[in-house]
Amino acid sequence: SPWPFLVSTASLFLTLGAVMFFHFFVQGLDLLYLGLISITILASFWWRDVIREGIFLKKHSELVMKSIRFAFILFIVSEAMLFFSFFWAFFHSSLAPSISIGSVWPPFGMEVFSPWEIPLLNTIILLSSGATITLAHLAIIKQDRQVVIDSLIATLLFAILFTVIQGYEYVNAPFSMSDGIYGSVFFMLTGFHGAHVIIGTIFIVVQFFRFINHHFNPQNHFGFEAAAWYWHFVDVVWLFLFLCVYLWGNWC
Repeated sequence: SPWPFLVSTASLFLTLGAVMFFHFFVQGLDLLYLGLISITILASFWWRDVIREGIFLKKHSELVMKSIRFAFILFIVSEAMLFFSFFWAFFHSSLAPSISIGSVWPPFGMEVFSPWEIPLLNTIILLSSGATITLAHLAIIKQDRQVVIDSLIATLLFAILFTVIQGYEYVNAPFSMSDGIYGSVFFMLTGFHGAHVIIGTIFIVVQFFRFINHHFNPQNHFGFEAAAWYWHFVDVVWLFLFLCVYLWGNWC
């Protein structure tokens, strides 16, 4: 298959473009967009082929499914390591604040969000979406088609609502990414999490239409399981974000 090599090349363009853009190279943004568009198109073709192999060609043996499951677990672990690095930066800065920010955390003079307003609301919304996608999974096993459809629609509505509220929070933030270490860490953590929410939403949309087209049954529905795993990972990351950044980080 040519897709792993092509997606890797597009990922390289994306990374180089991001680095160049952050260092104010003129062509950086163009390369960033090229990499992003290329990854989107190539990954779509790759996943299309995987779906065809499993659903129509029946080439997904038990051994192949085990390897796919293991590969997806490794993918989630790699995502966890990405967020671990951001949390490391947060705790490195907050547990031992430097003199340049007043030796306190949040930095002296920094106006921060109350954890009991928008952050708490988004926490309730995201945890509710985790409950509805779990309900959809159980309904697939019990072959209750209507419950699956209703639960997935509810999950998508929760996901979209979360993203809209997060965008509202960004627009009304009293600080920006350039406001020292607090702004940088806050927007890196919440921004990357928001990007994962958008990716997860697209993931669930794809599984919704696959379910509508009868691609799943109680024994074989790993595509849906993968989306559910990914969504629960997004939930867990947000819980850490709420507890560490919004709650403890704003009151410490």
